[in-house]
Amino acid sequence: MTPFRCSRRVDFCDTDMVGIVHFANYFRYMEFAEVEFLRSLGLSVKLLHQEVPIGFPRVSVGCDYIRPLRFDDVVDIDVAIERIGSKSISYRFAFTLAGQPIATGRSTAVCCRMAEEQKMESMEIPEEIRKLLQSRVDGK
Repeated sequence: MTPFRCSRRVDFCDTDMVGIVHFANYFRYMEFAEVEFLRSLGLSVKLLHQEVPIGFPRVSVGCDYIRPLRFDDVVDIDVAIERIGSKSISYRFAFTLAGQPIATGRSTAVCCRMAEEQKMESMEIPEEIRKLLQSRVDGK
């Protein structure tokens, strides 16, 4: 399956004193790409299911860096689903600049409903959401 691809221009505020993207901003870029991917499926990171708010908070993230990005670079971010569990979804992100690899990231999120007193409670991914996501699982 071809991964979902989006692009993002590096803002000046994303760079550090030596002019390269600060490592923590890659996590913001992954979130940006995930949101764009979900929008492409008609979904969001914030949804209602049976009149109850649900979301997908991260439980694990990581990033490996290959070469730097700089102010005004336009980075392509590929998003692929590696795995869908009963309650979780794992993504893989590939960052490239002009076809050259920049970084690889990964993220796992768990489907949760907002319980009483704003506490989150994990839940199985609703079937209609699972079907949309399953159609994009890497290797399908």
